[in-house]
Amino acid sequence: MDTLLVLILLLSPFVGFLINLLVGKKFLGRTMPGIIATSAVLVSFVISLVFFLRVLSSGEVVHVDLFQWIALGEFTTNLAFTLDQLSLLWLLFVTGIGALIHIYSMGYMHDDRNIDRFFAYLNLFIFFMSVLVAGSNLLVMFIGWEGVGLCSYLLIGFWSRNQKYNDAAKKAFIMNRIGDLGFLIGIFTLAYLFKTVDYDTLKTAVSTTSNPEASTLLGVATLALFVGATGKSAQIPLYTWLPDAMAGPTPVSALIHAATMVTAGIFMVTRLNFLFDLTEGIRLLIAVVGAVTALFAASIAVAQTDIKKVLAYSTVSQLGLMFLALGLGAYHVAVFHVITHAFFKACLFLGSGSVIHAMGGEQDMRKMGGLRKAMPKTYCTFLVSTLSISGIPLFAGFFSKDEIMLTAFEHNKILWILGALASLLTAFYMFRVLYLTFFGKFRGTEEQKHHLHESPNTMTMPLIILGFLAVFGGVISLPSFLGVHSWLNGFLAPILPSATAEHPPLDMQLTTVIISSLIAFIGLGLAYFKYIKKSEVPAEDNKITGFGKVLYNKYYIDEIYNALFVKPIYALANFFDKYMEQWLKGFFKGGGELVEAASPYFKKLQNGSLGFYLFFFVLGFSALIICLFLV
Repeated sequence: MDTLLVLILLLSPFVGFLINLLVGKKFLGRTMPGIIATSAVLVSFVISLVFFLRVLSSGEVVHVDLFQWIALGEFTTNLAFTLDQLSLLWLLFVTGIGALIHIYSMGYMHDDRNIDRFFAYLNLFIFFMSVLVAGSNLLVMFIGWEGVGLCSYLLIGFWSRNQKYNDAAKKAFIMNRIGDLGFLIGIFTLAYLFKTVDYDTLKTAVSTTSNPEASTLLGVATLALFVGATGKSAQIPLYTWLPDAMAGPTPVSALIHAATMVTAGIFMVTRLNFLFDLTEGIRLLIAVVGAVTALFAASIAVAQTDIKKVLAYSTVSQLGLMFLALGLGAYHVAVFHVITHAFFKACLFLGSGSVIHAMGGEQDMRKMGGLRKAMPKTYCTFLVSTLSISGIPLFAGFFSKDEIMLTAFEHNKILWILGALASLLTAFYMFRVLYLTFFGKFRGTEEQKHHLHESPNTMTMPLIILGFLAVFGGVISLPSFLGVHSWLNGFLAPILPSATAEHPPLDMQLTTVIISSLIAFIGLGLAYFKYIKKSEVPAEDNKITGFGKVLYNKYYIDEIYNALFVKPIYALANFFDKYMEQWLKGFFKGGGELVEAASPYFKKLQNGSLGFYLFFFVLGFSALIICLFLV
């Protein structure tokens, strides 16, 4: 029975993908593709919830072993799936938030001519993400890992008539392949060391191995795995694809940025925590990269004027904070922030889509303003999600972000300072978005003003649910100084022993709570003073000067990458095309011409004379004897 339910959980979105892809709107119309796709994801969510409640009550992990997949000498691996505490948490918000995004898409994409293909790709995305988190070994995870990379390419470039969107899709695909090479190297290294890539067997092998190569190669493996994580979860230096992923429809942005693809790296490092705990140097590197990425991306978000670009760099920054927690060994804290981030970031992206929908496709915040009266539901949900991501006390994001700051304060003050600065900028740029979009006077055209309206219920209902979760989602892991037990830490204890570690002193907890709250309110106040009191509006592109221009142009990192990597590769390709290709063509064509020129003479040897043929046979046989016995 368990096997059947697990297969339905995993394959339901894939069946939805096949139906929409093969049948399409020609037979289903415009409404049915969305209903079929949403129902498929809801089925997966319901089954995930059933397994979650079962594990919650009994603690019994569900394991389904389908068949032996690969057997090469000592190395064997099965096609198997494990639904434990960690994978079920991921499945719940992947399928739950995924279902809400599907419902939202039914309104947002209703008039798109390829709506059936869009929902097919969304379903395929959910299928591969489910495989990624449910797999019981690294090779099954790799199937899902590559699958979500493929789906991101298909969805980012969905509006393929625009070449810029195609370029963004290719950029995401190529940069993910760079990270995926690291992931593969990590898998191969572990397979060489321990003759297995199964999580449970790996954990046992690591703790009992006497292989002298293990200590050195384990560091190589974890470093390679981290490189893979930087690609999927958009950390320095492989982060530039994520802001460009805004080329896809807004529901795609919400799906990629909030609940699925970008959390894959966090999941992988958390799943393999027993490996990373043995390589302190790599863990420190993870923490440093995470803290630097958080501050770096937050500083870029401060100067962006495209509402989706701000949220994109916000995602990169928040992922940096999660990696900071991972690097400091607080895996349970990173998971907590993944969950709260899924709530408020999905709400923010869908809210921005609601605004863009009302503005007729406009994404520049300089041409918005005063929308809170025309779009009250969108405004309220955007407001609570902004309060949550900014770390305002008692909202979901406050609890998870404070846990990260507490961990950093306890272990490394320098990294804590970087995280605190990133949090300050987060509060500032998020309230900047809120004020520029929903407050002040409307700065768009009269035609846009005339068409302003609240989005339909299919779009606002998911916003309300996500807004509710952005407010109350933090209750799953309340801080210990409140005198309550963290439900999340207790639930994850079988997977993450560190979740039950002793809590820092009460005075340290209170200190970080006060500082984190002050930082959030300072960011809020600065944004209020600048954009409400002084009614400032960001300057036009050609009038931006000084360091603001550097931030607006994202530190020119794309231009630097273009100069260092893209142009030399193109130059090398042109060289091969212009010279090497011509030489090779001439070489092979010359060989053919030589044979063609010699053939009239050689064909005269085929004269029909048996004696002539026997002579050459004896000649050849004699040459063979000489080579075998005399040379």
